[in-house]
Amino acid sequence: MRHDLPIFRPLAAALLALGFAAAAQAAAPDLSTVSERSGFVKTGRYDEVIALCDAFQQRYPAAVRCFDFGTTPEGRPMKALAVSLMGRLQAQDAREAGLPVLLVQGGIHAGEIDGKDAGFLLLRELLDDRRKDNPLNRLVLLFVPVFNVDGHERFAAWNRPNQRGPEEMGWRTTAQNYNLNRDYVKADAPEMQAMLRLANEWDPLAMMDLHVTDGAKFQHDVSIMVEPTEGGDQPLRAVGKAWRDGVIARLKKRGSLPLPFYPSFVENDNPASGFEHGVAPPRFSQSYFSQRNRLGMLVETHSWKDYPTRVRITHDTVLAAADLIAAHGSEWLQREHEADARAAKLGGQQVALDYKATDKARTIAYLGYAYTRTPSEISGALMTYYDENTPQVWNVPLRDEIVPGHVVAAPGAGYVVPAAHAARIAAKLQQHGIEFRRLDDAFAGLEVESFHADKTRFAAQSFEGHQTLEATGAWKREHRDLAAGALFVPIAQPKARLVMTMFEPQSADSLIAWGEFNTAFERKEYMEDYVAEEVARAMLAKDPALKAKFEQRLKDDAEFAKDPAARLEFFARLHPSWDQAYNVYPVLRVDRAP
Repeated sequence: MRHDLPIFRPLAAALLALGFAAAAQAAAPDLSTVSERSGFVKTGRYDEVIALCDAFQQRYPAAVRCFDFGTTPEGRPMKALAVSLMGRLQAQDAREAGLPVLLVQGGIHAGEIDGKDAGFLLLRELLDDRRKDNPLNRLVLLFVPVFNVDGHERFAAWNRPNQRGPEEMGWRTTAQNYNLNRDYVKADAPEMQAMLRLANEWDPLAMMDLHVTDGAKFQHDVSIMVEPTEGGDQPLRAVGKAWRDGVIARLKKRGSLPLPFYPSFVENDNPASGFEHGVAPPRFSQSYFSQRNRLGMLVETHSWKDYPTRVRITHDTVLAAADLIAAHGSEWLQREHEADARAAKLGGQQVALDYKATDKARTIAYLGYAYTRTPSEISGALMTYYDENTPQVWNVPLRDEIVPGHVVAAPGAGYVVPAAHAARIAAKLQQHGIEFRRLDDAFAGLEVESFHADKTRFAAQSFEGHQTLEATGAWKREHRDLAAGALFVPIAQPKARLVMTMFEPQSADSLIAWGEFNTAFERKEYMEDYVAEEVARAMLAKDPALKAKFEQRLKDDAEFAKDPAARLEFFARLHPSWDQAYNVYPVLRVDRAP
């Protein structure tokens, strides 16, 4: 895509006319961005972020603290700015003052870089704003210009072929090829581990994750999705909806066409198929923070809007979000703390692990463009062609009735991780700030629930560096001996929902689903066939009831009858040599704390 086309010059001018001109002219050279100086055609490299972070602190020493919160695998500093006109620039100071914290995260996908340039522009405006209703008088804005720093420096044109501008940009994934917006629960990437430390330290009331969509061409220019609104703590959903709806209302007043759902067609490339709303799993940012009883907002500007427009809309979105938190922060903090208290009482209650849209649909008037769908001589498939000069209203279905998916009873007391896995899982729990304690004593005959899988399926290919696992089965009550050094993870804690996400096998982001316990589901010991044959004959001769059961199975199950290995395994599973730990999840549930 060429970015020197004449269309970009009037668009940049239009952006400045919408209120950016004064801010750009008022800025001292050391606080302006490459983006502004280029007319919002370019974006700067990461050395600009480092320089601006320092320059903002030098210009506003009482209101800005620039600091490193991590180091990337390629050795680059991860920069953050704590900004407040109240001067509370340390996490503990903000907490003692009761100030709400808004974490604004840019560049998790470093090709989608609107948030970096919009954020620096907004900070400069707010720091020079002496009005009483400036949100910086009532909150701390914690700004991470670029989360995926190494990906940002994989800089080139065409890194986002389905996006208009900037001229060059970063890459979606990290230098280790992790997609950070799939990593919140498993937290493999060093960058994510640094972000979780930041979140644990500051405990933000709300987090904003600034993105750019993929997808079709249409008139709507931004999507605002917040959790909890459909999932998570039910009373807290009212706060999530108030924040989302308030931001959307303010954006409409500023001329945007916002959506409250992600505009991805039900059928790929087919506008007539409409849309389906949902609750993302907690591997994604907004749902992860919801699991911590905090507000999470996913902002997706539309990729086919030009860069000046997207920067303006991102700027307006962050401002609207900050204004609402400044106005309601004290109340919303209290509501979150009440959600923490409710979460600590979830033991024994039914808890939804995920959510889904029902088949119920309503027709919405969606602002699209005229389009045709014709067979392509290139791909041979039916392809969609949009006419951006001809606006058109699409009357299409939207499925947005959300109900719980998998629902399980929380354990009465919590989970026990045996000593053999304790060191590895303890590190993961610490990353999330989850409470646990080590059991220094051994236990004999501890009453537990143990998950026995009756069916397992390993993924055929790697996903985010993991061979994922689907395991179905049931928790069964039994008694277990435990060696000293096991972990007890209580359900009675504010992050109880996150604990269940990590440990319940039906959770899509559980540690078992991510393959962290795959060895428990790998068979390691076998009988030679001739030995199994001898064992089977001896068992049949000794047990007439077993003989009858085997013969009945041969009659009832044709697949079993013609499978020699299955027939031999029928007997091997009943023999004392069978591995009783095979297909048994190592983590246990307990109704009484050990």
